[in-house]
Amino acid sequence: MSKKIISEVLLEVANAIETGNFGKKLKVGLTTLGSEHGFENLVQGAILAKNPIFDIVLIGEGHKDFESYEARDEEEAHKIMEDLLDKGEIASCVTMHYNFPIGVSTVGRVTTPARGREMLLATTTGTSATNRVEAMVRNTLYGIATAKSLGIENPTVGIANVEGVRQVEKILLDLKGNGYNFEFATSQRADGGSVMRGNDLLMATPDVMVVDSLTGNLFMKVFSAFNTGGDYEASGYGYGPGVGEDYDRRILILSRASGSPVVANALKYAYEIAKGKVNEIAKLEYKKANNAKLGELISKLKVKKEGSNTEEVKVPEKEVVTSQISGVDILDLEDATKLLWKHGIYAESGMGCTGPIVLVNSSKKPNAKEILKEAGYIS
Repeated sequence: MSKKIISEVLLEVANAIETGNFGKKLKVGLTTLGSEHGFENLVQGAILAKNPIFDIVLIGEGHKDFESYEARDEEEAHKIMEDLLDKGEIASCVTMHYNFPIGVSTVGRVTTPARGREMLLATTTGTSATNRVEAMVRNTLYGIATAKSLGIENPTVGIANVEGVRQVEKILLDLKGNGYNFEFATSQRADGGSVMRGNDLLMATPDVMVVDSLTGNLFMKVFSAFNTGGDYEASGYGYGPGVGEDYDRRILILSRASGSPVVANALKYAYEIAKGKVNEIAKLEYKKANNAKLGELISKLKVKKEGSNTEEVKVPEKEVVTSQISGVDILDLEDATKLLWKHGIYAESGMGCTGPIVLVNSSKKPNAKEILKEAGYIS
């Protein structure tokens, strides 16, 4: 026994001298059941990812070149994975089709085609909250925490121009105003702003692109398989780690269509977020956000949704409306228009090239903006 211990210590010292990494060598797991491209595809990914910095452990069907734990099916593989994670035998694990609890969702990582720049998609699977806007606000924290675990000290945040984006933007602006420090990205389109257009998605304008998980999942598939016809995901790092306020397991998700290059990248991603302690950073980000009244802002959002304006309001006399007021979310557009009617301002709703707009007479625009701002419909 003593000879074995001495041998292991000498091996660790040799590895440390070779790699320059004198910390404990981390182990990253990979479950090997469930891929649409078969076991060999997953093992090839593990072989591509082999390196002197971290070890790879297979769970499911084993292989002679790796430490392995046999499992009959995916359910058993996940139980073994959870046990190894909880005991600290592995630092993180890459798997497929894992069910996270509500409040946890995954932060994907892609390489964009236009500039070859990496970008995080927050989020791509899971449910951060049952309310879409609340979920996207929480996704922002998950994206920031993941970026910081990868060594990006001050990640820039952009919000994808999807339903609910203006409500998300307003809450994030309020959080920022209350002391939660982060940086918004600026769209590379001429009109700028923190709301990202499709062009920004392709150019990876922000470090973290905030989106709801269903749309994020779609983006991941397009980025991963746009050049292969769709059935083989060849690019990127997979759907990423599940992140939550109090979630400690570092489990990363792969699509069943992921090819070996994505498997290899996902294993590297798993090592990086484990070394960067993404779960600890997520807790710290939540603490800072809660100090900036995150809970209060979410509560106001829920009250606003439940108390949506349903009263009948008389429409003022029609007049020419040529001035646009942008920044109202699509979910609030009808209520915002009715609010202006209630104040005697004729208004119409519309859709501009950057999203929903309220149209008013140019002479009424300053007053209309103040009314909408006071009610929280625009920033």
